[in-house]
Amino acid sequence: MRPWRLKRTRQCALCPWRQDVNPHTIPHGYSVERHQALRETIAPPADVSALLAGTPLRVMACHETEAAPCLGWLMHQLGPGNNLALRLRVLSCTNLGQVRLVGPQHATFEATLPREAC
Repeated sequence: MRPWRLKRTRQCALCPWRQDVNPHTIPHGYSVERHQALRETIAPPADVSALLAGTPLRVMACHETEAAPCLGWLMHQLGPGNNLALRLRVLSCTNLGQVRLVGPQHATFEATLPREAC
């Protein structure tokens, strides 16, 4: 794979993966339904089906930076999420080690949703 770089390396101030963020404050018209639909970007831990040829890697996009992954999502999927396809993809990322998360993070995708949506 060709080397590539993340467009940003510091987590957004209003990232839904941050425990101190109320998702309703996310800019550009927050939608509970759209947020719930992002569940499709969460890979089952250690699932290898996404490694099959032709299977797209589903990515949660950053709400602030066009065409960039959400850093909270990225680091969750590389850590406790154990997204194997993503782990292989970031092997060629040249600035992954510069990623900085801000404060405590939610442990699960469900925890990023507003309480009334769960």
